[in-house]
Amino acid sequence: MTATSQSLPDYYHYLDNFSVDRVLARLDDHRDGLLNAFEACCGRHVRAGRGDVLALVQEDSQGDMHTLSYAELDEQSAKLAGWFQSQGLGIGDRIACMLPRSPQLLIAVLATWRIGAVYQPLFTAFGPDAVDYRLGRAGTKLVITDHANRYKFDGLSQCPPVLAVGGATSEHADDHDWQAALTHTSMNDKPPRLAPEAPFLQMFTSGTVGKPKGVAVPLAGMTAFAIYMELAIDLRDDDRFWNMADPGWAYGLYYAIAGPLLLGVTTHFCEAGFSAEGALAFMKRHHITNFAAAPTAYRLMKASGLFDDAHETLELRAASSAGEPLNTEVVTWVEKSLGCPVMDHYGQTETGMTCNNHHALDHLKHVGAMGVPMPGYRLAILDAEYKELPAGEPGVLAVDIKNSPAHFFQGYTWQEKNPFVEGYYLTGDVVIRNEDGTFQFAGRDDDIITTAGYRVGPTDVENSVMTHPAVAESAAVGQPDEIRGEVIKSYIVLREGYEASDELADEIKQRVRERLSTHAFPRIIEFVDELPKTPSGKIQRFKLRAQAVEEAKASQ
Repeated sequence: MTATSQSLPDYYHYLDNFSVDRVLARLDDHRDGLLNAFEACCGRHVRAGRGDVLALVQEDSQGDMHTLSYAELDEQSAKLAGWFQSQGLGIGDRIACMLPRSPQLLIAVLATWRIGAVYQPLFTAFGPDAVDYRLGRAGTKLVITDHANRYKFDGLSQCPPVLAVGGATSEHADDHDWQAALTHTSMNDKPPRLAPEAPFLQMFTSGTVGKPKGVAVPLAGMTAFAIYMELAIDLRDDDRFWNMADPGWAYGLYYAIAGPLLLGVTTHFCEAGFSAEGALAFMKRHHITNFAAAPTAYRLMKASGLFDDAHETLELRAASSAGEPLNTEVVTWVEKSLGCPVMDHYGQTETGMTCNNHHALDHLKHVGAMGVPMPGYRLAILDAEYKELPAGEPGVLAVDIKNSPAHFFQGYTWQEKNPFVEGYYLTGDVVIRNEDGTFQFAGRDDDIITTAGYRVGPTDVENSVMTHPAVAESAAVGQPDEIRGEVIKSYIVLREGYEASDELADEIKQRVRERLSTHAFPRIIEFVDELPKTPSGKIQRFKLRAQAVEEAKASQ
């Protein structure tokens, strides 16, 4: 329990008086039962006389600082929205964006929402294969990118029109110019008011079998985002908030962009890649008070030694972590060295965060535990027959939909899988509910690899490895790693005529980096004569995972 817990509202008392409808009423000043994400995240703040408040403070890769007030975000997104409309874009259209953490990214997101379109993030580390699938699947109508990432859209099976930050080049003469789009006549129409079930984000989640699954987040999800920011993050009006997560993924998009903007608070972007030295300097420069990151970031910060006396100069009040459980060593280090409590939070792309150690509520907080259900959710542990289990018995974590008014996930966009059964949404994670009402990870019932906070489906990795002519079979698993939590390890069976070598391993790694993603490639490759399989021929990844664990122990 934290030292300040006695001054916080009691969790169970808060639940007794909690209402999702009251949260929703605060997010929308029209009160007509309809929603628009731009209005909730920007328009209403300007109308309330808060236009001068900074929506964004950004540092670019050269260290130069840029800001956007809510009034400036309103003005610039109106011009881009006007240009969108001139291109025939409108309600429900998917607009994809591959940009670094920049003011242009924020303007693109808000302009998309302003016309009632659906924003589709593309992680800047994605390779062409990952991009091609997502654009084709979603029927994306426009891509926004910059010169540094433009090549990733070459050679795709189908590529929508491109709006390029920096304008057209001789190589891409047909691209539309971002700067010209921002001089367009502002959108005159009022942002369309849509049903809460209408989508405003088009996400893709990791898949263990086949391709990633589509997750269209409905406007109703904004309520859950706001609850998380208020109660788990404890985001306050005067906070200087930095969520280090990349907005190309769910946690960064939901809680570094949508969440802070819903509350009318300033969010911070750092365009430069992660380094412990850079993170410390950024926190000091911007007087960060509230911080969120993946466990990997905390482990790297600790390992650097630079933060050991940081509490003397930092102004941190609260720190949050999501992606995988933190261990006691890291939690103790954060409290001592950063001078604030760090809380573990749990969620998924499908649901957003649902189980947390809440900064703003008083409840039992155990190191390594997921916490307690976020207000608006009832969570249950199910057995193989989908019956609820008592405390102490491991089973699949599920959302009791009927009793979870904040739950917004409606199913995968293209019905790739049915995750619902008898009124429950099945997370796929194996969890234990403790006697005191807290929840604890017990494992997972799939093959998802969590590396540096990113969830990676092994199938994507395996398929990319298989594109190399030397590879006959491949299997990808997670191997424990002190810094990243897990690294991707590929076990590979070679075709006849090829011999195992370090050079071949490096060649395969590079191919996957280029085709798939710079975060989802195998850092370790082991060539084997055969892969363990069931009688029906299915690869037994659990045996390879166990092998990888033993190999990691042996190398320590």
